[in-house]
Amino acid sequence: MQITQTILETLAAALPALQHGSPAAGTSTPAAMPLKSIYALIPLLPLLSCVLCGLYAAFKIKSKLPAWTTVLSLGASFVLTALMAKDLWSGPHAQTGVLHVFDWINFSWATGAGEQTKNFIANFAFHMDPLSTLWMLFVTGLATLIALYASEYMSGDLGAGYCRFFMAFGLFVFSMACLVMADNLVLLYLGWEGVGLCSYLLIGYFYKKPSAVAAAKKAFIVNRIGDLFLALGIMLTYVHLGTVQYADIFDKIQPYIALASNGEFDKIPMIAKIIPLLLMGGAFGKSAQFPLYVWLPDAMEGPTPVSALIHAATMVTAGVFLVARSYPLFQLSEIALPIVAWTGAFTAFLAATIGMAQFDIKRIMAYSTVSQLGFMFAGLGVLTSAGAAFHVVTHAFFKALLFLCCGAVMHGFAGQLDLRKLSGVARMKGWGIVGIGMLIGCLNLAGFVGFPGFWSKDMILAEAFVHHGHGFQWLGWLLLFTAGLTAYYTFRVFFRVFVGPKYFEPGDELHGHADAAHDAAHDAHGHDPHSHNAKSSVEHAGTHPQSEAAEKELADKAHGHDDHGDFHPHPPGWAINTVLATLAVLSIVAAGLYFIGPDAKHGGIIKTLVEQSSARLALHGEHTGTFLGQDPHGGIMYFVSAGIGLFGIIVAFVLHYQGRTTAATSKADALLPAFGPIAKAAQNKWYVDEFYDFLIRRPLLVLAHIFHTIDQILVDGLVNLAGWLPKGTGKVLRPSQSGELHGYAIGMAGGIAVLLIIILWVAR
Repeated sequence: MQITQTILETLAAALPALQHGSPAAGTSTPAAMPLKSIYALIPLLPLLSCVLCGLYAAFKIKSKLPAWTTVLSLGASFVLTALMAKDLWSGPHAQTGVLHVFDWINFSWATGAGEQTKNFIANFAFHMDPLSTLWMLFVTGLATLIALYASEYMSGDLGAGYCRFFMAFGLFVFSMACLVMADNLVLLYLGWEGVGLCSYLLIGYFYKKPSAVAAAKKAFIVNRIGDLFLALGIMLTYVHLGTVQYADIFDKIQPYIALASNGEFDKIPMIAKIIPLLLMGGAFGKSAQFPLYVWLPDAMEGPTPVSALIHAATMVTAGVFLVARSYPLFQLSEIALPIVAWTGAFTAFLAATIGMAQFDIKRIMAYSTVSQLGFMFAGLGVLTSAGAAFHVVTHAFFKALLFLCCGAVMHGFAGQLDLRKLSGVARMKGWGIVGIGMLIGCLNLAGFVGFPGFWSKDMILAEAFVHHGHGFQWLGWLLLFTAGLTAYYTFRVFFRVFVGPKYFEPGDELHGHADAAHDAAHDAHGHDPHSHNAKSSVEHAGTHPQSEAAEKELADKAHGHDDHGDFHPHPPGWAINTVLATLAVLSIVAAGLYFIGPDAKHGGIIKTLVEQSSARLALHGEHTGTFLGQDPHGGIMYFVSAGIGLFGIIVAFVLHYQGRTTAATSKADALLPAFGPIAKAAQNKWYVDEFYDFLIRRPLLVLAHIFHTIDQILVDGLVNLAGWLPKGTGKVLRPSQSGELHGYAIGMAGGIAVLLIIILWVAR
């Protein structure tokens, strides 16, 4: 209740301030107000929980203490963030706050005799404007909820593994806070690398599972490519502007902003235009955009709470945040934002085509994350940073909900995630909350009218048609088509898994050790939740009942009655259900953000907040585009996007629910031959991984073996030869230095004999 009261007080304080509107576009950053020192605890509390979880592991704690420590620390961080938001949003305009924690990197040097001294300053300090405050609210809030969910989900690993998980969890939130709250690019880079490290640790949590280890390495390596571009962008920023602090950067580029506003891009130095392109490379890597998206679907090998927090709600939006934070820099180049827009749109479409052909429900949600991130980048590129930020917020809630619902199914059905082996889950006893949560999440993802996902996606679609130039109207049509595909594959999952005839097959128990806490309860009733006989029996019984008796037999097996084993799926407990219910409510009420504030029905409070941050537009594109002859913001886009989403849902209903009697098959199967090799290619992810393997990995592997051979033969050979020569010489000469007199006498006699022979031969 205290948290709810704090949130309401924050919004109440914010609304009067936001009614005054935002500063004029293109103006310099307003003077920052000092923040209370207590707000330094926002990132430090998660770091403290990380340290404590490490100590718990050292003392071999085997309870849920690491989970409760993490939940309490993250909850406190969220409350402090809400209080800070209240302070910053309580004046005539939303304020920018700054908090200097300690001097970190601060040094100077002289470039030569008589030359001016140069300084490099990057302190551990926080720059809080409406953008970063908004981000921290959902980062800390969602982290608290997901940590509570994980307290139950990871309970089978009580002990060292449990401590290790929550230690990395706390370190991740600390790193994400540094990334978002940083007042300079170097501190942002520290958080950027920190979340990359935590991603590696958490994806590879099941370190004895080869696929998890491979996925962790893949994520780490692919992200390093993007991180290199970000590092180069930071270096070039300092070389050209002489600073890495946001406030100074934005002030120093004001002359360039004025030139860009007048369309005089040719007068802006090329080095300033290259900076956003390098930052873009870093954003594409972290936020899984083409061509660096391939790591995210494989990251589903980590525990589901990891997927929900890191790879759906927070870490993958770091790239979106980077572009939004450095938006003024992106407006200095006439090609940077169009590249962002088209890359985002293509990524959204590509990921949607792959997602609609997959069978692993968690992997489908992963590809939907890649696709929705594409929508966010498209929004940034078509100059609706408010639409992109709004979609980040709504997506954080409903995608976390979707992942956690999938995780509850995985947890309860012994690791089963194949939509061909599950059906009617929402109708089974104890699974009602999961089913309702999944429905709400799917309605959001599909863009069903009235839900938050509808309003945020609509802002991006409308803006794509408004701006003339760069082919943005074609981009808008591509995004509309992608929205239809999204609605289809989203409800393909819902209609196949959560409704329809009751049926299930237990999974392969890859995560069976996470279910240990439930085994005792089932064993007490004579049930073995780890029995593979049940799965084997169901598979051999067939999945195509041809008669009422066969359907009854399968129904009995779905309830755990089996001649060869007795498997009972365990429904989620109070912690998981509480988190799912909370996220379900948030995934509905978040729609209200669109209707409050001075710009209601055009972005609401989110738009106003974004326009009072560095993500505001300093220049505007041509608003000459129309959609079907009308202004898209006039209301027509509401009906079109709603119709597209509804059409996708209806198609999924007809193909995957109507008349379906088994879990394994649907009407859609009969359509696959009509698509020929296209369907198979989509199921194989368009062979992008195979292409990268052929084009990059294998050549690098061959080069590695070549260099290894050269290293062994040439480099190591020369070193070994240098070591062998004195050793060999000593070995040859050692017998002549034995210290025995008769040996020396024999040697002298032999030498004299050799000399006489040589003399006689020469004389002759």
